[in-house]
Amino acid sequence: MPSVKVLNQAGNDVKSLDLNETVFGIEPHQQSVFDVVMMQRASWRQGTHDTKNRSEVSGGGRKPWKQKGTGRARQGSIRSPQWRGGGIVFGPTPRNYSIRVNRKVRRLALKSVLSEKVAEQNLLVVDSFNFETPKTKEFIKVLDALKVTDSALIVVADGEDAYNAYLSSRNLTNCVMLTAENISVYDVLAFDKLIMTEAAIAQIEEVLA
Repeated sequence: MPSVKVLNQAGNDVKSLDLNETVFGIEPHQQSVFDVVMMQRASWRQGTHDTKNRSEVSGGGRKPWKQKGTGRARQGSIRSPQWRGGGIVFGPTPRNYSIRVNRKVRRLALKSVLSEKVAEQNLLVVDSFNFETPKTKEFIKVLDALKVTDSALIVVADGEDAYNAYLSSRNLTNCVMLTAENISVYDVLAFDKLIMTEAAIAQIEEVLA
């Protein structure tokens, strides 16, 4: 069973926490991680690209010249694809890029990236974030105390009172704070460090275990 140290905002050890092995101690399944990341990235595409074919462009109702006798190639419309201002052949049209991934695969992918963070010792557990007033300088001091020099994803529980901490962190370019309900595979992979509160750990274990 994997075990991690629980730190306070000053960076001091408070206690030791045993993590659920079925969530934070599995063998990472790379294919499920790949599939879920592809699904997330595909969902960001709007798919609103559109080009006009020859039936949608304006003009071209009249035959530009008679069929025979001019010495030129026969033409039926000035809005044919070979004409300047004509329709586009096989151009992009609006479409839905979303990919469907089974719920079991999504859960397996999330457990895989969480287990990978633990194995690489890139998971930090904090007892809680308590800020009387929103101050970015104070949040930077907390990150320094936790010895976080790289980018960090900070996860708190849904019912946790961390609004001042969120306001203190949102101006920082190297870290993002979100709730356990909104954690995603892509977010965990995108940041070097994963910082979670005890309450967030318990909430995720309750859902994924």
